[in-house]
Amino acid sequence: MAAVEAEQTRAPAWRGGFGRLWSASVLSSFGDGLRTTALPLLAAALTDRPLLIAAVTACGFLPWIVFGLLGGAVADRVDQRRAMWTVDALRGLLVAAFAVAVALGHASIGLLIALAFVLTTLQTLFDNAATALLPSLVDRAELGGANARLMTGQRIAGGLLGAPVVPLLLVAGAAVPFAADAVTYLLAAALVASLRTAPPERASRPTGSTLRREIAQGLRALWRDRALRGLCAATALCNIGVGALIATLVLLVTGRLGAGESGYVLATTAYTVGSLLGGVAGGALVARTGRVRAVLCAGIAQTCALVVLGSVNRLDAAVAALAVFGCMGMVWNVNATTLMQQRSPADLLGRVSSAFRTLCVAGAPLGALLGGAAATAWGLNSPALVAAAFFVLSVISLIPVLKLDVLVVAPHDDRTTAHVTR
Repeated sequence: MAAVEAEQTRAPAWRGGFGRLWSASVLSSFGDGLRTTALPLLAAALTDRPLLIAAVTACGFLPWIVFGLLGGAVADRVDQRRAMWTVDALRGLLVAAFAVAVALGHASIGLLIALAFVLTTLQTLFDNAATALLPSLVDRAELGGANARLMTGQRIAGGLLGAPVVPLLLVAGAAVPFAADAVTYLLAAALVASLRTAPPERASRPTGSTLRREIAQGLRALWRDRALRGLCAATALCNIGVGALIATLVLLVTGRLGAGESGYVLATTAYTVGSLLGGVAGGALVARTGRVRAVLCAGIAQTCALVVLGSVNRLDAAVAALAVFGCMGMVWNVNATTLMQQRSPADLLGRVSSAFRTLCVAGAPLGALLGGAAATAWGLNSPALVAAAFFVLSVISLIPVLKLDVLVVAPHDDRTTAHVTR
């Protein structure tokens, strides 16, 4: 087995645009925390049927299958900064209109499903553009630290700060969390619009180049990279399980555990606190094991947490399991994103990102519906156990990737420039 060099990472500089991007991301995540906590509670207030509640989550993932690849191709064609602030402005207006509908008493499961679908459709462009923009704001050696800071900040704002505020806002009215979310989208759009980045440098597209051919280039680049291909397959299996868990978590906590709205907020906050620990401690794990092995360790720990979550009848044990699940989920996400950014040629990054995300998220809608069906047939704890089974398959699929040297691709010439710990 070939020897590999340890990866050198540095903390990103806050100047040069990264600080402003971080602020916009954190502000928007605070609003997302309000909406994603309030939405399941609103759905549970409208119906007690697990499959209908799961359908809201499923439609929140579905656009990645339909539009994800297109979003990546568009992100590689356009000014990513402009795409991001335009999308945030549109999402702000949409959520504001939804808040008005809720305030007027027009909320329905159908409206919730439509909102989830449209917001995620816009997100397919936003997320791919953000992934492609970050390497232009920080050095490649700083990508690991930058991703960790972005994701940690998002968890703090969305889960630790946003989610616990929801019960207080709901006292003022069911529409208030959504109105606040709309404001954060608009403020984040203003911050991203104020970024001063140079126009993206791209080679001229060949004559006759089409979006379809450009999408195919991204898929081929992902398929040819054995490490990214294996990581993508493992993440896709995980996301089937995550879809099953997320779609029914509100029923597990409020129904099986009888913890009510406050218990659900406590559970989601525990997940966030765990994520923060993962963001802080994940670097030490990577330094000892390498990025791919860190992902493998995260998957094993998450499997154990899901088994506990599906087996206990106590809120404190469920909260602890969710904290572990969140901690290891952060380790997984940071390293998967960093590997993708490091290994992808700069002019294909948006398309490789969209291919990776689309294939990974493809199973989540199925997982959400599977979770709803399992909860109906076998009980409200069964989706967590179903999720654990898919995490076991994910861990098994990662084992062949451990044999690979994870190579870093130069930004412009497609040549290997460094070895990274596996």
